[in-house]
Amino acid sequence: MKVAVVDNTGKLVDHGVIFPHEPKNEWDKSIAILAVLCQRHKVDLIAIGNGTASRETDKLAAELIKKHSELKMTKIVVSEAGASVYSASALAAAEFPDLDVSYRGGVSIARRLQDPLAELVKIDPKSIGVGQYQHDVNQVKLARSLDAVVEDCVNAVGVDVNTASAALLARIAGLNSTIAQNIVSYRDANGAFRTREELKKVPRLGDKTFEQAAGFLRIMNGENPLDASSVHPESYPVVEKIAAKSTKDIRELLGDSRFLKAVNAAEFVDEKFGLPTVTDILRELEKPGRDPRPEFKTATFQDGVTEIRDLKPGMILEGVVTNVANFGAFVDIGVHQDGLVHISSLSTRFVKDPREVVRAGDIVKVKVVEVDAPRARIALTMRLDDEAMPAKKPGEGGGRPGGRGGDQITSKRSFGDAPAAKVGGLGSLLMKAGVKK
Repeated sequence: MKVAVVDNTGKLVDHGVIFPHEPKNEWDKSIAILAVLCQRHKVDLIAIGNGTASRETDKLAAELIKKHSELKMTKIVVSEAGASVYSASALAAAEFPDLDVSYRGGVSIARRLQDPLAELVKIDPKSIGVGQYQHDVNQVKLARSLDAVVEDCVNAVGVDVNTASAALLARIAGLNSTIAQNIVSYRDANGAFRTREELKKVPRLGDKTFEQAAGFLRIMNGENPLDASSVHPESYPVVEKIAAKSTKDIRELLGDSRFLKAVNAAEFVDEKFGLPTVTDILRELEKPGRDPRPEFKTATFQDGVTEIRDLKPGMILEGVVTNVANFGAFVDIGVHQDGLVHISSLSTRFVKDPREVVRAGDIVKVKVVEVDAPRARIALTMRLDDEAMPAKKPGEGGGRPGGRGGDQITSKRSFGDAPAAKVGGLGSLLMKAGVKK
């Protein structure tokens, strides 16, 4: 297992390899190696990819945290979708020319915990999986559309200039790939930026570029609290006037919604700043550095359930929605195989489109309805009162309880010379999904 350590700017500071699982089973030695790395670099967070041996590694991290409670660490399982694509990309090779591909994947997983937008922007969205029929549409138009969405997203949210990659910075209005790389190089050589004004020291980042880009570049916990907001530096005098008139410190103004709503914007209008600009500034001060993303949450997988064979019908588990299709949603419950919640089992009411109920990334409670270990298929329901299917004996079919898909169906399609045969609950789901109504 490859281990990578990054600092608070996402810079790789150390890496190594451990062998806690089969065939070497160096469990205690692995914990000792990790402890040394964590102590040396004052690690706060442990990011664990949700791929192979994820649950076993989660257990390893839990034991590490328990044995070294003085380090006050937290562990979080992170989606590693697309990490392998990034690892083998030209971008990763340019960023880490002397680093093994598998270590690059570790760096990517750590960084996407720090700032998902900053890391995922390096990966072609099609490699992450953006839809059920993504390979059936015009690929040029799809790429252009996805590219536009990424740019809108980056500029709407803004980026933390002290953690953003060159690939992310290049998406900011006014910046190109050369200036973006210069920002990263300056940061690596001189440490984190403390003010927006310091950006002017970056080679080729002139006054005009600064004027275009500064409002989208955020500096968290810097010397000026306004640098963490979307208020442009040229508008700082307006905020200073508001603070002076109210005898409040700028830090006191930030987030004081009651006071800011009572401010008469017209009082601060002049030849340079019109009423719309002042109104926008006041709105930003109410929620400085607003982030449209919801609070970060992660699913808590059940202890002792790490493989599909550990699942039993009737179990109620927590999971995370990984994909939504027309016929239902796929949910990761921590057994290396996503389960399917059929559209009929998403809610007690009629659901026309699964996206009305769930979205990718949602944390949901599900009940195991049926498990077909040989074919690696898991049927789930979000209607926790549904009855689970009894365990099937070899050769038995099975129905699926409740809602659409509750009956057995007979396949009307023969394969080769084989006659049509009855299928069980899981087969019923998949066949009904393919039937055009």
